[in-house]
Amino acid sequence: MNKIVKYVLIGLLVLGALWAAAFFIKTNSKSAITFETQKPFVSSIEQKTVATGKVVPEDEVEIKPQISGIIDKIYLEEGDEVKAGDLIAKIKIVPNEQALNQSRGRVRNAEIALANIKIEYDRNKKLFDKGVISSQDFNTLQLQFDQSTQELQNARSDYQIIRSGSASGSATANTNIRATVAGTILEIPVEEGDQVIESNNFNDGTTIASIADLSKMIFEGKVDEGEVGKLKVGMPLKISLGAIEGEELDAKLKFIAPKGVEETGAVQFKIEGDVEIKDDVFVRAGYSANASLTLEKKDSILVIPEALLQFDKKTDKPYVEVATGAIADQKFERKDIEIGISDGVNVEIVSGLTEDDEVKQWNKTEPIKKGEDEEESEDSEE
Repeated sequence: MNKIVKYVLIGLLVLGALWAAAFFIKTNSKSAITFETQKPFVSSIEQKTVATGKVVPEDEVEIKPQISGIIDKIYLEEGDEVKAGDLIAKIKIVPNEQALNQSRGRVRNAEIALANIKIEYDRNKKLFDKGVISSQDFNTLQLQFDQSTQELQNARSDYQIIRSGSASGSATANTNIRATVAGTILEIPVEEGDQVIESNNFNDGTTIASIADLSKMIFEGKVDEGEVGKLKVGMPLKISLGAIEGEELDAKLKFIAPKGVEETGAVQFKIEGDVEIKDDVFVRAGYSANASLTLEKKDSILVIPEALLQFDKKTDKPYVEVATGAIADQKFERKDIEIGISDGVNVEIVSGLTEDDEVKQWNKTEPIKKGEDEEESEDSEE
């Protein structure tokens, strides 16, 4: 019985050794990973940045009333083209009772004063015609009469303005709201019946309409402080509009803010650029847009794909692995290199490589075959 157990144990040990040997041979029989290589090549690199913002009119004019009142009639709509002087709306005056009463009293006082001075004037004129009084005394009386006449006219005009908004005989009534510039009406924020306030030294007044020339647009955006130092006035921009797919507009940088504003932990600087509007593209005010700016450009330089780079863990300096002999030998050596600008795909090689070097694709991995994957899965289950 002891011999049988002994032989069984020996058999199990032999079978285990054979299985281990077979697994080892199978594992090591897989083909070694073969690394591919790429040669540096001559190309051009543009280092770009993108500024987000919007397209707005260069000049937007707000039309405000010269007198307070109620919107009686609106003659135009948003989107209408206007010329300077076109009637937009009309205001109905609601006079202040106290001011109206004071103005009416001023007119009555001026009438009384003029009637009194006229009696004196008529009497002295007869005496002057007879040579009883001197011309100097009569001229003084004539001046008083003319001043009283003018005072009455002024009082009546003021009364008319307070009551109806304009003096009789005036070429343009204050109640008529007209366009001051040519362009497109962007917005009419009031409706008929709304009360409006005049623009004065103490109040901006109510905006009746805003007008802008949509053929003169600018891009307003922001760039990060790390890139603003590379910008210069006059640089070309490419404007992409979110509302018009596949359409790019040319622009030229005209303004860079001298002061930045901190937003979400980063300092942003405002920029503006003149946009060239195409005849076949209608751009509305406020379209969201992205501006592409070329920060640096180099032509005919030696480059490699940025994916070939490796970085030293201690010094953080870049290096690559270069084939030392035939590619089939799969022997590589490290080469420290100096790099320049990058566009995110290719990077400039300042020194360390030539066009003849074969650079290793260090992140190349061998694909797992389906059959081998299934066998390894079965082995793991066993």
